[in-house]
Amino acid sequence: MKREKILWIIALILVIIVIAGLGYGYYRKATMKPENPIATMEVENFGTIKIELYPELAPQTVANFTTLANRGFYNGLTFHRIVKDFMIQGGDKNGNGQGSATTADLKDDGDETEYTIKGEFISNGVNENKLKFEEGILGMARSDYTSYSPTLTEESYNSGSSQFFIMTKANSSLNGYYTAFGKVIEGLDIVHKIEETEVKAADDAAESGNSEVSTPVNPPKITSLTVETFGEDYGLPETLEPFDYMTWMYKQYGLDPSTMSN
Repeated sequence: MKREKILWIIALILVIIVIAGLGYGYYRKATMKPENPIATMEVENFGTIKIELYPELAPQTVANFTTLANRGFYNGLTFHRIVKDFMIQGGDKNGNGQGSATTADLKDDGDETEYTIKGEFISNGVNENKLKFEEGILGMARSDYTSYSPTLTEESYNSGSSQFFIMTKANSSLNGYYTAFGKVIEGLDIVHKIEETEVKAADDAAESGNSEVSTPVNPPKITSLTVETFGEDYGLPETLEPFDYMTWMYKQYGLDPSTMSN
């Protein structure tokens, strides 16, 4: 009888220990901040760059970048624009600064429809993101349609898709106007080596009127880009319909967009 009582006490103690352990585990999960995702980028003939991402500041942008990266979108793409003492830019599947991702790049049941995402910065109403564009900051590239009309601010702010840039020098003029969503934590020397790549004016510079000397003679290639999420699921970004500049132009002149030639 005494032995049975002792066994019951031991069993009760074990049950209490198990319950306490489970409770502590749930408590830790509920109260501890998840580890930030880490992007690892391998650049051919240059080396490895590691970037910490900040989902608490730019959740849509991090979800978009992470999904594209882990689906292999960036593998084989290049840094197509390099401006010394400013930034290096990549993530364009066309390799000329005109390319965007499609919904097929985001998910298995997607198609070839291009998309954009919301710009997550102060000027676009996202006041939580106050990350400044200092050396090593990862930013989301976007278009600037305000050069055509000052009324196209919203269209400009929400035009990011797949292209990104890494700052090689601080530039405060971008603060609050572009989405900053990560920072290089290893391989900043690699970023600066890429920055030294020989550049030229674009082949269509005379035709397009773009005189910037920023097109790499031999574009550095991203052989792989993946993101370690440490078990967190950041989901898919909320996609937006891209601004159709040509349709907008036709309407400015009172023309019927349906008459546009293919």
